Amino acid sequence: MYEGAVQDLIDELGRLPGVGPKSAQRIAFHILQVEPTDARRLAATIVKVKDTVRFCQRCWNITEQEECRICRDPRRDGSVLCVVEEARDVVAIERTREYRGRYHVLGGAISPIDGIGPDDLHVKELIGRLDGEPVGEIILATNPNVEGEATASYLSRLLTPLGVRVTRLASGLPVGGDLDYADEVTLGRAFSGRRDI
Repeated sequence: MYEGAVQDLIDELGRLPGVGPKSAQRIAFHILQVEPTDARRLAATIVKVKDTVRFCQRCWNITEQEECRICRDPRRDGSVLCVVEEARDVVAIERTREYRGRYHVLGGAISPIDGIGPDDLHVKELIGRLDGEPVGEIILATNPNVEGEATASYLSRLLTPLGVRVTRLASGLPVGGDLDYADEVTLGRAFSGRRDI
């Protein structure tokens, strides 16, 4: 335990996701050792992010304007919506350079254990987009875990009767992986998602 401001800094850093007590202490001591201008720049950047960054009014991606750059881009295919859990998932998909449609960020996944239900996500906004946009296909790109599967299943049951094509990202074996390290679910999905070559 340290005194005053140092302990307060360690405590605040420790509240960040993925930062445990030891990491919080290391980061705090790093901040103490950097030049004051560097520490002020970090603090100013955090304040600027909180003051200027918001959610896109259309897809719930992060942006500094009313709509994100993807929603503003007229070259994107508006007939395909990729539904993801978090804004960071948009970045992951964009890095592939394979997808040219638009997105919808749910803001999480259904998790009854954590008290998160469909009403806590941007599901109503997704349904609303179907009325105002020419969407022909919705790709469910939620994470391949229990919460992501529950969310995809819920959305599939909700969206299919509305006459829109609902698809799910394929899942299976990672490139460079070994079969003996794959779990049964992943290996089973690899078999069911196989395609001609």
